[in-house]
Amino acid sequence: MAGDDGERITITAIAREAGVSVPTVSRVVNGRADVAPDTRARVEELLNRHGYRRRGTRQPTDRAGLVDLVFNDLDSPWAVEILRGVEDVAHPQGVGTVVSAIHRHKSATRQWLQNLQTRASDGVILVLSDLDPKVHAELRRLDVPTVVIDPAGVPSLDVPTIGATNWAGGLSATEHLLSLGHRRIGLIAGPRRLLCSRARLDGYRAALEAAGLEVEDELVYEGDFYHEAGFTGTQQLLSLRRPPTAIFASSDQMAFGVYEAIRQRGLRVPTDISVVGFDDLPEARWSSPPLTTVRQPLVEMGMLAARTILALSQGEPLVTPRLELATELVVRHSSAAPPA
Repeated sequence: MAGDDGERITITAIAREAGVSVPTVSRVVNGRADVAPDTRARVEELLNRHGYRRRGTRQPTDRAGLVDLVFNDLDSPWAVEILRGVEDVAHPQGVGTVVSAIHRHKSATRQWLQNLQTRASDGVILVLSDLDPKVHAELRRLDVPTVVIDPAGVPSLDVPTIGATNWAGGLSATEHLLSLGHRRIGLIAGPRRLLCSRARLDGYRAALEAAGLEVEDELVYEGDFYHEAGFTGTQQLLSLRRPPTAIFASSDQMAFGVYEAIRQRGLRVPTDISVVGFDDLPEARWSSPPLTTVRQPLVEMGMLAARTILALSQGEPLVTPRLELATELVVRHSSAAPPA
C-alpha cells in the first residue's frame, strides 16, 4: 500500500487489499447501493484507515455555488425556456448557472470537460443529448452529479432524466384534429433518433389507428424541429395528389415554418388548412393566427432539473431515475373544421 497520504492511495490499491474489483471500490466511493453490506464495510474500513479522499470529492455540506447547463445548441427559444426554469431555482439559492453549447462536436465537448476539470460544479444538466459513455465516466470520476433533460435515447439507470409525456401530447394533438372532422392529417416529425420525436410520432399513429384510419407514410415528413423543416415539409405535403387538410408539427418552430409555406401557397390558416404545434413557446400566442399547440412544461422541466441537481449535490438519495411532466393541449385559433 502506498501509505496514509490520501493523495497517494489509489482505488486499485484499495481493491487489491480488500480482495475485490476496482469497480466495486468505485461503487462504494460513489455511494452506490449495489454492494453487499459486508463488502461495503470492508472497503469503507480500508478507505478510512488510509485516509482516502478522491480528488474533487465534496462533503454533503460543501457547495460550489455553480451548476453547469449544457445544450447541443442555443439557437432556439426552447433553450431559453429551460434556462429560465433552472435560474428560477438556482438564483434564489445563491447558485450561478454556467451555460455551454457543445454543438454536437467532439472538440467542443472535450473543451467543456477540460474547463469543468479546472473548477468546481454542484452538478451538470445536459439538455436534449445523448449521454456519451466517456462523458458519463468523466463526470463520475469528477464526482459531479448529472441530470439529462429530454434524452435522445434511454440513458443509464443511475443518471436521472427529466422529460414530458410526449406520447400523450402527440395523441391529444391528433385527437383534437380528428374531433374537428379532419381525416387526412399530415405530421412533420422531429428526428427519429430522438426519444421525444418517436414518442410524438407514436401518439399520432395511435390516435389515427384508434379512429380506424390508416397511417400513410406519405403524410409523415421527418424534420429537425426548426423553421425550415416545417416550411419544406409543408411544401411536400401540399404537393401530394391528395394533400392533408391539417398538419401537426412536432415543434412550434416547425409550425411557424408551416404557416409561411401555407401563406406562400395563397392559402389561409385555419380556413383552408389547420395547424397544431408542440411546445407552447411564448411566440405561439402572438402568431397570426394564435397557434393551437401542445404545451410542454419547459420552464418546469428546468426547475425540476435544478432542484434534482442541488439535492444530489447535498448527498440526498435519488428517488426515481425517470420523471415525466404532463403535456397539455392549448386550443387557440389555428385549428378548425376542414373546408367543405
